[in-house]
Amino acid sequence: MLLQYWPQKTDVRFMTLRLPALLFSVILIAASFGLIFTKGLNFGIDFAGGSVIEIEKPANVNEEDVRGILGGLGLGEVQVNAARGTGVEGIEVIVIRFATQDADGGDQEAAQQTANNSVRAALEDAFPGVNIRSSAAVGPKVSGELLRSGLIALGVALALMMLYISVRFQWQYALGAVAALFHDVIITMGMFALTQFEFNLSTIAALLTIVGYSMNDTVIVFDRVREEARKYKKLELGKVIDLAINQTLSRTLLTSGTTLLALFSIYIFGGTVLSGMSFALIFGVIIGTYSSIFVASALVLQLGIDRGDKPKREVVGFQGV
Repeated sequence: MLLQYWPQKTDVRFMTLRLPALLFSVILIAASFGLIFTKGLNFGIDFAGGSVIEIEKPANVNEEDVRGILGGLGLGEVQVNAARGTGVEGIEVIVIRFATQDADGGDQEAAQQTANNSVRAALEDAFPGVNIRSSAAVGPKVSGELLRSGLIALGVALALMMLYISVRFQWQYALGAVAALFHDVIITMGMFALTQFEFNLSTIAALLTIVGYSMNDTVIVFDRVREEARKYKKLELGKVIDLAINQTLSRTLLTSGTTLLALFSIYIFGGTVLSGMSFALIFGVIIGTYSSIFVASALVLQLGIDRGDKPKREVVGFQGV
């Protein structure tokens, strides 16, 4: 119903804004690197190591009660947060997190598991019959391997995307697409450093999803650019790109809009377990839509493309047929 209010034809001069947009993107990337290296990412248990225990909230018990019970176990800083579990029932839960324990020269993983068992025992003594929904301990060796694997997955995804675009289009398109993906990933990580949302394996999955979503949006724009460049060989490349973006603009905004509606629902009602991943996807969809226009397309305009309009070289002595 709302589609009838969308103009059938738009004529926005996107490429005239490419230089201010480029400056804006450079500032965002520089700020993101600064935040990542100074403030740092708030690594979750997956990457930093430690334990996470989730219990069903006992009646008339709050976070302070649980924190007081665990305070005498010598675990260091313990995070205790209340949340509502996922699913139809929506059971109230308490999530307990604590960092990697000092092994005093012994087996680090064994020390972490011992601390995990101590917390479980203390909870069962204080709240008889408490339902421990999940309990996991991750040692620093395993968490380091997970972080390396996650970063390798991101690097491989970017490399394969560049290869795909090079084969399907031209190398100029490939550089523009990968630059946009790099732009999206770095700025999203910078936002995580700023907000201190937990950065874990779910966030890596969200980043890979952002890479795929942004690439899909960029390929649609590039496909239309290639089509219009062949049709209007005498038209300036900047105007061709503007024409292509305007033709795909309604599709881009409607797809991004409906995706954001679903993601905001997950962020609001999904609880703390899904908040980090949904936040990454929300921010990634927005920044990915922006980069498809003002990073990928602008770089293609700067590099130029082969439009098949070069004059044919005459061969001396050849008269033709």
